[in-house]
Amino acid sequence: MTLRIEAAGETNVGRKRNHNEDNFAILAEYGLFLVADGMGGHACGEVASKMAIETIAEFFKETAEDPEKTWPYKLDRGRGYEENRFIMGVKLANLRIHEAAASDRKKKGMGTTFAGLFVLDSGSYVAHVGDSRVYRFRGGALEQLTDDHSLLNEYVKMGRLSPAEIEAFPHKNVIMRALGMKETVKVDTRLEEPQLGDLLLVCSDGLSGPVKDEEIAEILGAHAGIEEAASKLIEAANRNGGPDNVTVVLVRWIV
Repeated sequence: MTLRIEAAGETNVGRKRNHNEDNFAILAEYGLFLVADGMGGHACGEVASKMAIETIAEFFKETAEDPEKTWPYKLDRGRGYEENRFIMGVKLANLRIHEAAASDRKKKGMGTTFAGLFVLDSGSYVAHVGDSRVYRFRGGALEQLTDDHSLLNEYVKMGRLSPAEIEAFPHKNVIMRALGMKETVKVDTRLEEPQLGDLLLVCSDGLSGPVKDEEIAEILGAHAGIEEAASKLIEAANRNGGPDNVTVVLVRWIV
């Protein structure tokens, strides 16, 4: 059976911010579905997230037109061509953001988290840096496919926090890894083998922060149309305080 995909995305400034530093892209021609959540003062977060999306898209366009194009980094021999291609695009985005921040005092400290999907007939690669997330909704169950690169998650993995302490943790916004922080970056990837009806959600922490996984699953299960589901997720984030910009991209496998 040959599966097709449908996709929808939406972003919103939220209820507490005066400008949106998130960016997303649905580039079905390249199989790319991307979300970037910028950080940095003077609207530089918006610059960084836009640079991330545009650089990855540009790299995929150039390598599609010229597969022999010289890549900016060496191939990881332990990974296939397409996984390397995805990682290269993200690493190139990191370098460009880092260089822009280093060359312009106004952009100092800017960066962005990133999460995305690269969909192929053989499977889908998930890649991420930071605390933007990718979830899979299958058979009514929601599973987080990414592992937050955050200070909070480091403490959680060490088993040092109780549920109450996790809820009250004062440094939830401290990111341990992001695009632009350093000259090089480690990109986490995994391969997913989609099934008919699978719904993958790529989102900024403006969704995953205020909206619990149980509520996300409830919304995804209640709305057959993915455009409506995307809007309902945004509404839920704003209903729960809207403390941050919120961005969602949904990708579903259909016949």
